[in-house]
Amino acid sequence: MTDKTVVVIGGGPAGMIACGRLKDRVKKVILIEKNNFLGKKLRITGKGRCNITNTADIEDIMQNIPTNSRFLYSALYSFTNDDIVSLINSLGVPTKVERGGRVFPESDNAHDVADALKRYALGKNVRLLKDRVTGLLSEDGRITGVKTTSGKIDADSVIIATGGVSYPQTGSTGDGYRLAESVGHSVVEPKASLVPIETKEKWAKELMGLSLKNVELTLLSESGKKIYSDFGEMLFTHFGVSGPIVLSASCHLKKAKENAKIVIDLKPALDFQQLDARILRDFEKFNKKHLQNSLDELLPKAIIPVIIECAGLEPHKEVCNITRQERQRLGEIIKSLTLTVKGTRPVSEAIITSGGIKVSEINPSTMESKLVSGLYFAGEVIDVDAYTGGFNLQIAYSTGFLAGENA
Repeated sequence: MTDKTVVVIGGGPAGMIACGRLKDRVKKVILIEKNNFLGKKLRITGKGRCNITNTADIEDIMQNIPTNSRFLYSALYSFTNDDIVSLINSLGVPTKVERGGRVFPESDNAHDVADALKRYALGKNVRLLKDRVTGLLSEDGRITGVKTTSGKIDADSVIIATGGVSYPQTGSTGDGYRLAESVGHSVVEPKASLVPIETKEKWAKELMGLSLKNVELTLLSESGKKIYSDFGEMLFTHFGVSGPIVLSASCHLKKAKENAKIVIDLKPALDFQQLDARILRDFEKFNKKHLQNSLDELLPKAIIPVIIECAGLEPHKEVCNITRQERQRLGEIIKSLTLTVKGTRPVSEAIITSGGIKVSEINPSTMESKLVSGLYFAGEVIDVDAYTGGFNLQIAYSTGFLAGENA
């Protein structure tokens, strides 16, 4: 154990992993958290269930990190998804794997994960301080401590693990950006990522609350170029669309420029001919019914009027009088229901922040600042972000571990 003092700013997953790695290796660790308890944001992730990580191999995890994935190579291999699952299990929280390799606690309770990491972080030489860091202290290009609302604290190293600017009610208010900039670091403008999307069509609002499962979403640029595609669940809201596949698509909107299109295939398991045959069978079964009453076995009831309207068909026309061309038009809309992107919800509603401390100013092997020795970064404060599926939390653990290992 070295005779050093390390300050960790921020008690989220990155900060707690850093503390856990530090506590048996340095004489004193001071964890500064401005909230009343640790892991405030972690406790609401995954709708309160906490998608801990993903079982994908490291190279596949890298593929799910659209922003600066190569920077994370050392971190992800230093503390892997297997490592975090083993740690969580050893702390008394059994886990399970769900669709897409998503790892959850068996209890479906995010508090169990946060409390386990808290136990890992704290120890007899770890002092937990409820305070807010207002400045960094440095001398001759080396960190010497921090300023808080209560005074000054001397330190040999400091780890900034303060998160981004999403969900500010959980304490993510951009403090880390300001601290880093005060000692010369550059910050890539923080923007919303994994965020619901606002759409122009009024009918999306009319479907508010409707959840769709097993659909395919494709994001197209204004020119029609395919930018992203995903399969899974989505939700209509009062402003447009949300849900897992929509959140992942939002990461790619910066490539789409303006007037991007979201194309929803409501029946991705059927090709056009198979769908047409299915519609024909339903029409034969309900041949005396009006069109609007003949699709209940194929589609959710709420979306049927929208499909008929988008297809330009008469809802009260008897099925037996529907022409082949009209039937095919119906199939086309079911396979390509299209929305126009208006924008995204504000960053405060985003699950994570895209942007942050420039990775070119951080040593990827240690997470130490290249500008100020003794200063380290971990988690969402860095300019890295990933899709949904547990990948962003894995980034937090891996960078937190590497920062704690080297601080």
